[in-house]
Amino acid sequence: MEVQAGKMKTRFVQVVMAGCIVLLSACSAIYRNHGYVPTDLELEPVKVGVSTQEDVAATIGRPSAAGLLNDTGWYYVQSRFMQKGPNAPEEIDRKVLAITFDKRGVVENIERFGLAEGRVVALSRRVTDTNIKGVGFLRQLFSSVGRLRAKDIVK
Repeated sequence: MEVQAGKMKTRFVQVVMAGCIVLLSACSAIYRNHGYVPTDLELEPVKVGVSTQEDVAATIGRPSAAGLLNDTGWYYVQSRFMQKGPNAPEEIDRKVLAITFDKRGVVENIERFGLAEGRVVALSRRVTDTNIKGVGFLRQLFSSVGRLRAKDIVK
């Protein structure tokens, strides 16, 4: 009888330990990436003032987003999401590569944008003109991050 009680106790401890391991693993973060932004090395062959839309498409591919009103820009967007347990996924990083073209379809500007404390930050620029185009679209793209708070919803 004592041997059987000892086995039951050992089995109970094993079940409890397995349950703890399952609960702890459910709390670990899961990361997902969406979209694509070419690296500087991949973008190196694209020259401001020389390369055309066709050159860009052949070098790094066509983007998933283009200029909304006049199609003078291409936007490559990449986001990274983190999800912990049953919580909704949270966007923790977003990168945007904006390539704008002049009326002839030649590369005019190449800019990289990222997020810092929920605000759009220019990371790098290769610009031929001081007039930077496409900022309105980028501001719209980044505007959802950091703006909505729980206290704004519940009143």
